[in-house]
Amino acid sequence: MTVSQTVLAEARLWMGTPYQHQASVRGAGTDCLGLLRGIWRRLYGEEPEPVPPYTEDWAEPDHRELLLAAASRWLRAKDPADAAEGDVLLFRMREGSIAKHLGVQSAVGAHPKFIHSYTGHGVVESSLSMPWQRRIVARFCFPEGAR
Repeated sequence: MTVSQTVLAEARLWMGTPYQHQASVRGAGTDCLGLLRGIWRRLYGEEPEPVPPYTEDWAEPDHRELLLAAASRWLRAKDPADAAEGDVLLFRMREGSIAKHLGVQSAVGAHPKFIHSYTGHGVVESSLSMPWQRRIVARFCFPEGAR
């Protein structure tokens, strides 16, 4: 199985996990970052760095791109137009705000989809509709070398 296939298979195992801010336990609770952290642990074992406590508004008051910086440190950046299943998508929820939502691309083509966790829904697969596509600020893939 390729890294991308493993990422997508693991993301699917998290579907139905309830939303819980700052959590990362499949079946018990997770937020969008927790989902990515869980996938990382499945691929590589330990997480690459400790995750400090964070508020639901992330670093919006200071306008710091903490999530984008962390993703850039540990994931491989891709051309935003080069969509593939298993890619990590980073979203800016409002124009002019910081990037603060993550998901995993689960389908490409005419009906693209992604798996993510968000308040009130938990981990679900959603249509990557134009409103979501317009919010994508970066696209990444997990590095090779999974266990």
